[in-house]
Amino acid sequence: MIIGVPKEIKNHEYRIGMTPAGVQELTARGHQVLVQRQGGEAIGLSDAEYQGAGAELVTSAAEIFARAEMIVKVKEPQPEECELLRPDQLLFTYLHLAPDPVQTQLLVHSGAVAIAYETVTDERGGLPLLAPMSEVAGRMAIQAGAHSLEKAQGGNGTLLGGVPGVAPARVVVLGGGVVGINAARMALGLGADVTLLDKSLPRLRELDGLFGPALKTLYSTQVNIEACLAQADLVIGAVLIPGAAAPKLLTRPMLGLMRKGSVLVDVAIDQGGCFETSHPTTHEDPTYVVDGIIHYCVANMPGGVARTSTFALTNATLPFVLALADKGYVHALKEDKHLRAGLNVFKGKVTQGAVAQALGYEYASAESVLG
Repeated sequence: MIIGVPKEIKNHEYRIGMTPAGVQELTARGHQVLVQRQGGEAIGLSDAEYQGAGAELVTSAAEIFARAEMIVKVKEPQPEECELLRPDQLLFTYLHLAPDPVQTQLLVHSGAVAIAYETVTDERGGLPLLAPMSEVAGRMAIQAGAHSLEKAQGGNGTLLGGVPGVAPARVVVLGGGVVGINAARMALGLGADVTLLDKSLPRLRELDGLFGPALKTLYSTQVNIEACLAQADLVIGAVLIPGAAAPKLLTRPMLGLMRKGSVLVDVAIDQGGCFETSHPTTHEDPTYVVDGIIHYCVANMPGGVARTSTFALTNATLPFVLALADKGYVHALKEDKHLRAGLNVFKGKVTQGAVAQALGYEYASAESVLG
C-alpha cells in the first residue's frame, strides 16, 4: 500500500502523523510511505531521518493526496485538504465531526473512507487513540489555566499552589475520564485545592481510592456544579460523549456565579465545547473574556507540546496503521470491531450514529456498508 503523511496545516499545529520508526515498520513490510518535506522538522524529526527509514520525501501535499491510498494525519482535514481527497481513498486521523457540519459535508461529498481516531474502541470500552491526547490535554489544561490566572493575562492573580500562609487556588474538574484524572493529578501536584465532579459513582469511588482525601469528589448535579463555581478560580471542562457533541454543563448565566478573573479551560472544545460561551481558539490567540471570565478554548491543545504528543499518539496509532496497510481497509475493518467503531464516513455515507444524529444525516451501520 502507498501511505501518505502530509504536513499539518492547522494554526500552530506541529505534530505529524507518523514518526521515522513508523515509516521503518511499514517499509519493512513492503509498503511505500510518502512524507511531505519538513513535515516533522519543527519537532526535531528531520527529512534525513525519514529518508533513512525508507520514506520518499514529497514536496507538496497535493502530490501526497494524489498518489497515496491511505492518508495518515493528526488533525481533521482542513477544507483545502478535503478537496484533495478522492473516492475510495482512506483517511485515518482525528475528525470530531459532530460539531463540524462543513467538514462532514466535504468528507461525504469526497467519496473517501474516513476512520476517526477518537471513536476507535478497545476491549475494555476505552478509546485507545484518544487517550494519549486526552492525557496530554488534561495535564496541559492545568498549565494553561495556571498561566491564565496570572494578572498580566487577565486573571485574578492567584497562584495555583498558594504559599505558606496563603490559600491555594480552587480548581474544579468537570468529568472523571482520562482528561479529568490527568488534570486532577497535575493540579494536586502543584498544591491546588481540587474538586472533581462526575456522574459515575464507581468512577468516583475509583478516584477516591487512587487519590485519597487529597481529592474532593462530588456527584455531578447542577446544584453541585453551581456551588463549586462560586468558589472556583479555575474550572476544567473534561466531559466526553464518544463521537457526539459535548453536553453544555455551564450556561452563560452561570458565569455570574464566578469571581471576575476566574478561568475556564474547555478541553471538550473539539467536540463543540461543554460551556455555552465556548468557541474554538488557537495557540496564537488562546483566550477571550466573557462577563469577566477568562476562556481558554484551544482546539488543538496537545499541539502546543507537539514532540511529546506526536510520539504518544503514534505509539497508539501504529498498530492500526499496520493492520490497515497489511490487510486493506475492508478486511481490517471487518476483522476488528474496535477499529470498525472508528469508521465515520464511508463513500458518501455517515457510519457513526452520534454524528448522523447530531447533523441530520441518514445513518448507515459500518457492517451494512462493508457488506
